[in-house]
Amino acid sequence: MATQKLYAGVALRETRTRIGLTQKAFAEKLGVSLPYLNQMENNHRPISASVVLRLAGEFGLDVTELATSDSERMVSDMREALADPVFADAPPPLADLRLTASNAPALARAFLELHRAYRQTHERLASLDEALGRDDAGAVTSPWEEVRDFFHYCDNYIDAVDRAAERFSSNGNKTIDPVSKANDILRDRGIGLEISDNSAMRDFSGGMLRLSARAPSATQRFQLLHQIALLTQNDLLEATLDLARFQSETSRAIAKIGLANYFAGAALLPYRAFVAAARETRHDLERLADRFGASIEQVAHRLSTLQRPGQKGIPFFFVRVDQAGTITKRHSATRLQFARYGGACPLWNVHQAFETPGRFLRQLAETPDGVRYLCLSREVSKPGGAFHAPVRRFAIGLGCEIAHARDLVYADDLDLGRARAFEPIGISCRICERPDCPQRSVPPLERRLRVNPDRRGLLPYDIG
Repeated sequence: MATQKLYAGVALRETRTRIGLTQKAFAEKLGVSLPYLNQMENNHRPISASVVLRLAGEFGLDVTELATSDSERMVSDMREALADPVFADAPPPLADLRLTASNAPALARAFLELHRAYRQTHERLASLDEALGRDDAGAVTSPWEEVRDFFHYCDNYIDAVDRAAERFSSNGNKTIDPVSKANDILRDRGIGLEISDNSAMRDFSGGMLRLSARAPSATQRFQLLHQIALLTQNDLLEATLDLARFQSETSRAIAKIGLANYFAGAALLPYRAFVAAARETRHDLERLADRFGASIEQVAHRLSTLQRPGQKGIPFFFVRVDQAGTITKRHSATRLQFARYGGACPLWNVHQAFETPGRFLRQLAETPDGVRYLCLSREVSKPGGAFHAPVRRFAIGLGCEIAHARDLVYADDLDLGRARAFEPIGISCRICERPDCPQRSVPPLERRLRVNPDRRGLLPYDIG
């Protein structure tokens, strides 16, 4: 596969603006001509290796940041939005989308926000029995979607919260038990801790924190640290929420829960210690879960957040789906970006995980853009702790680009060099370009269809 050229004009302009240099002065510092710098800043030319080295040497820039912009994520989101039938007559080419995402990211975000509002209005009008007569029928972003997008575009890494959690779980350079420290904090504040037989996983009231005895120990530890985040990190959480500028108090409240969850996960799995352990175990999720007293899902999710500048782990994607195929959690630090609406590709092994509970499934997969991945999936169950209590079942998926596969124990004995070993998968049927997929549910909305009543292949139409 050919080496991908680095276009990072926005990041280059932001760097120059941050250090307060004119284009001419910046060009001199980088050892390039003014026209050449102008072309790089406008993504007309890729950033050269010499410029990358000067950025690192002259300005101490973490050059990995140049390659991890939001552009690919926004391109994927725009493609999904433009698959809407309203754009069917004149969908813009992919090159235009990439140019917009790279050169005008604010415009791209505004377009996505506008389409989201349009889509919500359309859905509400399609459900007149629920929408008619309601005062709140206007087009507003759902709080859940707004919070989801906040974490999505933060790359699922909140630096200030992550570092605060790491400080909580360390004494100098030595990692300490966060649960013991949490118990000490509760005791110092006169707050009791009770493990009781109640259905609520966590209940804090009347100076007493009650955790459910029905929950697994990893869940109890996580919920304890969640409450500690609310008690000890409130100022930090509120300051982070202020920067996000959510549209409603409901969105802010949901996001605060998400940030407290983030703190809990980062305290349970502190960054540097966890990165080191992940490399040592070759990212063996079961060994990591055992070492840190966490669940498989907590470990998988944490692996997808290791995006600290200068100390990045392997870029993973992480997803969780329910038995109906609905994506309930999603994040990707890779080029693979999940559909914002609807389910995941049916050819992906995450759906098969429900058939083999307690086992990891491995899959070598290739997306339509030619990028290859090592994909893991596993069913996870969350028992209710009583006979009549419902059992929640999900499947989690974790994966990375094939260039990093040798660093995972799960790649052992797989034939990574054989092209036919990679199964073709997509993102969503509505935006997938594969013309001969046997599992296609709906035609791609960006393509013309040819219907021949006298011929039937895998599909009742041909994709033009």
